[in-house]
Amino acid sequence: MPRLQSLSERPHAAALAERLGGALRDPRLLDRALAHRSWCAEVLGEVQEESNERLEFLGDAVLGLIVTDHLYRTYPALAEGELAKTRASVVDASTLAEVAAELDLGASLLLGRGEDASGGRQKASILADTMEAVIGAVYLDGGWDAASALVLGLLGPRLAEAAEGPGGHDYKTRLQELVARAYDELPRYDVSFEGPDHARHFLATVHVGGSALGRGEGRSKKRAEQAAARSAWEELARREPQAEPQAEPQSHA
Repeated sequence: MPRLQSLSERPHAAALAERLGGALRDPRLLDRALAHRSWCAEVLGEVQEESNERLEFLGDAVLGLIVTDHLYRTYPALAEGELAKTRASVVDASTLAEVAAELDLGASLLLGRGEDASGGRQKASILADTMEAVIGAVYLDGGWDAASALVLGLLGPRLAEAAEGPGGHDYKTRLQELVARAYDELPRYDVSFEGPDHARHFLATVHVGGSALGRGEGRSKKRAEQAAARSAWEELARREPQAEPQAEPQSHA
């Protein structure tokens, strides 16, 4: 690979290394994970040996096994079909791209000029593939324990939410069910965002019965809406205690 500036000379890459929690001891592996084929073709005139594609291939397999192992051990009551659904709902391109965006991974990518100019740093496919390459690099650098710590640190909350299924930690579903009973309508979400494309911050407001009932924020539209739904659901639950019925104490003569 051509000589790159050190991480300390590349503030975005250095910040990414910090956000990864020191998971990568060898900075050359991080450089390889960030090297898109367009950069390699433009700078080196070749792709196969120097781009992040081989690390992506490895990271995809490592990610799948870590998530499968975690679900198998953590949720013994889930049948095979439910385990597969839970894994598929989290280990997909959209979720990996969302995680990569939360890490601001796009700012650190090594892209060819054409790919960069066409918005490659925000492309979900590139972000998802690079996230897998980073996982592969961490596995090569630190083995199973390091890769598992990274994957579960990034995806653990999403796995727990998915394993709960509808009505668990999915507050949009819970709110919709409660509002349908109490108001005979559906919640309406308004979402805005601020910040540059590679580091957007989303703000969501959910309206129920003509009023703004809950607000939330997050690094993705989905998470902001979930936060707003949770706020609204908790507010409605306070107003409507019958929505969460509890057994009344029995009187004794």
